[in-house]
Amino acid sequence: MSFSSYDEIIQFAIEKEIEAAEFYERCATEESFSGARKTLEEMAGEERKHQKMLENIEQSKAPLEGYDWKWIPDIKRSDYMVDLTYEPGMHYTDILRLAMKREENALKLYNELQDKTPEEGQKKIFKMLCQEEAKHKLFLETLYDDYMAAQGD
Repeated sequence: MSFSSYDEIIQFAIEKEIEAAEFYERCATEESFSGARKTLEEMAGEERKHQKMLENIEQSKAPLEGYDWKWIPDIKRSDYMVDLTYEPGMHYTDILRLAMKREENALKLYNELQDKTPEEGQKKIFKMLCQEEAKHKLFLETLYDDYMAAQGD
């Protein structure tokens, strides 16, 4: 995958965030368990925040100024799970597994794009997106672990 301009990179990232938000929104509307629905709505909201941030990135002279850079641990739970395809009525744990894999794949994609991007400003955008996806992945993996522990697993 190659991009000929900074605008193409940003547009690609926006499209990925829209796709992720729509996935979580679709899952939330079809989820009957209110706790799961709330979690999915929150994830959709996070993806929409990323979308808006990327859409407005050009309006800022220093788009990532003040961003809170942190190391996000990877507990690698999703690394040991198979890819799933969403189906209406999926069990909550399967939705969590699917969401974890989606976030894992997004993190891999943004890492790859960061490595392929020669310009420093663009690298920082992808580094920020990596951190955000890593946060989502950790959140979902922790949620999954807590849920499974509560079930006696």
